[in-house]
Amino acid sequence: MALKNYLFTSESVSEGHPDKMCDQISDAVLDAYLAAYPRSRVACETATKTGFVMLAGEITAPESVKVDYPKIVRRVVNGIGFNHTDTGFDGNTCGVLVAIEEQSPHISQGVTEGEGQYKEQGAGDQGMMFGYAINETPELMPATIQYSHQLMYELAQLRKTRPEWSWLRPDSKSQVTIEYREGKIARVDAVVISTQHAPRAHADICEQVIDGLIKKVIPAHLLDDNTHYFVNPTGKFEIGGPMGDSGLTGRKIIVDTYGGHGAHGGGAFSGKDPSKVDRSAAYVGRYIAKNLVASGACDRALVQLAYAIGVADPVSVNVETFGTAHVDEDKLNACIREIFPVKPAQLIRHLDLLRPIYQKTAAYGHFGRNDPDFTWERTDLAGDVKSFLGL
Repeated sequence: MALKNYLFTSESVSEGHPDKMCDQISDAVLDAYLAAYPRSRVACETATKTGFVMLAGEITAPESVKVDYPKIVRRVVNGIGFNHTDTGFDGNTCGVLVAIEEQSPHISQGVTEGEGQYKEQGAGDQGMMFGYAINETPELMPATIQYSHQLMYELAQLRKTRPEWSWLRPDSKSQVTIEYREGKIARVDAVVISTQHAPRAHADICEQVIDGLIKKVIPAHLLDDNTHYFVNPTGKFEIGGPMGDSGLTGRKIIVDTYGGHGAHGGGAFSGKDPSKVDRSAAYVGRYIAKNLVASGACDRALVQLAYAIGVADPVSVNVETFGTAHVDEDKLNACIREIFPVKPAQLIRHLDLLRPIYQKTAAYGHFGRNDPDFTWERTDLAGDVKSFLGL
């Protein structure tokens, strides 16, 4: 039996967190290749520590495509706000190391249409991917992760636009704990904000963050006298970014997705072109789950897709509604197969994924975003779901 009364916590990190910095650099490299040649095959990883950024991976594109890696790295890092040694990292002077080769031809032949054992474009790797949606927020996202992202996004806007917040530095983390009663949101029990800062009194930081950020982002009716606030709970956070911690692409996969709700197949997103189903099938999984919930077929949906490398058809498709379905779940599985594109070539085309849109996905979550480029957030097939299910 599922718990009805419980606490649940999710975290987010800012664009200046070292791991997120690496995700954005990897996706900026991907965008540069897709802008020049949409069929580029890109698997770009980034690592960073004090004073340097390293790119590694496999990339295949025509010889005519030239990408300036150091220029991309410096643009991203400076744009985040690490543009001076006072912040602990300087995108203008950091070292940039590059170790990139071509994609293995044995992988390429299975992914390229007509070259492998099967005629259709196959999946870029084996594995399972999950999509999730729940009707507890307008975005059909879990509230714990949605509020955590909003706190980080708003903190960055304050840092970039408000002089009275100029003491902020780019590296930050948030955490939101919600109390559920009878399976529904009752209140926010705890909020944690840890943010890099210039020298400043801890009490002043606490007051400004609680009053000027937390109480403006979290709905007032969810806060009460028993809500706990933890702001820079170690007392000081002046050393941040790559100087305070190393960074690596793909190390914040739960932040990228649903904050621990639902499930995760384990594959990271950033730096991977859409032929990699780690990314594209997770996007279509979210698209399916969101349309199922938006249609009223269920209140909560976890969609799993699984693939074999080089094979177009998924080896399995399944939906779990946790007892919230308003129709037979066998019908929901049939609905997915009938209505939604789940083969790699189909879903890439349907969601228009061969575009340079990915750098902005790499901070503040890949899901629950109100942006027309996030095509997997559309609910344009909810009507078709209703018709198929007779709702």
